[in-house]
Amino acid sequence: QVQLVESGGGLVQAGGSLRLSCAASGRFSVYGVGWFRQAPGKEREFVAGIIWSGGTTYYSDSVKGRFTISRDNAKNTVYLQMNSLKPEDTAVYYCAATTIAFYGSRRYDQAGSYGYWGAGTQVTVSS
Repeated sequence: QVQLVESGGGLVQAGGSLRLSCAASGRFSVYGVGWFRQAPGKEREFVAGIIWSGGTTYYSDSVKGRFTISRDNAKNTVYLQMNSLKPEDTAVYYCAATTIAFYGSRRYDQAGSYGYWGAGTQVTVSS
């Protein structure tokens, strides 16, 4: 089992920055961690992902160049640094983890590839 707890959400003006944290615990060997977000009335979408061993990162086109995902192995924590925030970044942000490698139809950008989810943290960007 893997438990995930997100923190760091809040209200920020457009152009500002926030850093989200995802603390993982439990008896596990995590393969990958992803950040997803869901705005009201919209489907949950992939934001960024990282392979725990090796640190390979992935980003959606909408956040590439503005967001950075990273991990701290000693703290079992994944971070999402969000810069140049826009009102359209407003959403509940979820951290997700998987203990199974991505291959074939199991893609890093699909929510169904992750078996463990946090409760989410609200990010609101005002214009």
